Amino acid sequence: ESDTASEISFQFNKHKKTPSIGSHSSDMASVSSVSGSVLSVYSGDFGSVDAQGTVEFALDYDEKNREFQVHVSQCKDLAVVDEKKGRSDPYVKTYLLPDKARMGKRKTSVKKRTVNPIYNEVLRYKIEKMVLLIQKLNLSVWHNDPLGRNSFLGEIEIDLASWDWSNRKLNWYPLKPRSLSAVNGVDHRGVMSLSIKYVPPGSLGPKNPPSGEVHIWVKDVKDLLQLRPSGVDSFVKCYVLPDTSKKSYQKTRVIKRDTNPVFNHTIVYDGFHTEDLKDACVELTVWDHEKLTNHFLGGIRLGLGTGKCLSYGISVDWMDSTQEEVAFWQEMMLAANEWIEGLLPLRSL
Repeated sequence: ESDTASEISFQFNKHKKTPSIGSHSSDMASVSSVSGSVLSVYSGDFGSVDAQGTVEFALDYDEKNREFQVHVSQCKDLAVVDEKKGRSDPYVKTYLLPDKARMGKRKTSVKKRTVNPIYNEVLRYKIEKMVLLIQKLNLSVWHNDPLGRNSFLGEIEIDLASWDWSNRKLNWYPLKPRSLSAVNGVDHRGVMSLSIKYVPPGSLGPKNPPSGEVHIWVKDVKDLLQLRPSGVDSFVKCYVLPDTSKKSYQKTRVIKRDTNPVFNHTIVYDGFHTEDLKDACVELTVWDHEKLTNHFLGGIRLGLGTGKCLSYGISVDWMDSTQEEVAFWQEMMLAANEWIEGLLPLRSL
């Protein structure tokens, strides 16, 4: 029922790969390094100070160089973060939404001990105009804390499809509080249909299988972000965390020009003990394929979502499964040798 079956060993202390069936290899960076940059749009302290003040900036698109430019001029009357010292060390950060990982963040320098910083800096994005027009610009101001968590000071969001591109002048804009949906990373990125199954060791006969197996059947994804007029060329990556080595990495084939791709791809990870299921996390991420780089579209993490790797007794950021993802994983743990079907929303991770 699937086009490809890949099999990989899973061990917490060893990363030994078994012979695979139709497996794939890649030189791309591991998900652990990529997802850290995606998380940064949400990292920080959102509730310690109230957003206030204004920011002055201008937008322009350089047709010749195909470059989007954000001229950040200055801010006024920002909130004070360190009340004892009466100081803030602000900087400005920008993202193109909804795909934060695609273009990455841009940020200005940090101006110390001021609530009226002057930057006069240009943040640049190499991007086609037609792609830019389906994005939103998120511009936020932060207090830089090198010893702790940066504090959110306010933001503004602009729909670039309705922007007046003849307006190249610097203008003042009020900074607003961060919306609850942005804090929680709630943005629609599509829905993945999949099934998972756990086969305990020896459950199919004497020493069959010799070790426990987790089967992951990626069926399809619907309503992916459309980054180009022609759609997206998407594929799915899979890791079983905490192993993010190249040897554990698997992927589906690329489905071209389709925001509702059908993958029908099965992956099998062996080497599992039943008790490993409480510490493991299946991370499935969807990417848009391009020649120079691949762009993150969304993903899911299947596990118990405890925030900790219980065997090691340490906190890990990838144990962050949502309630839906946790319930899906738990159902698999309780129903050995049965396919558990799910329909899960993709998220930023």
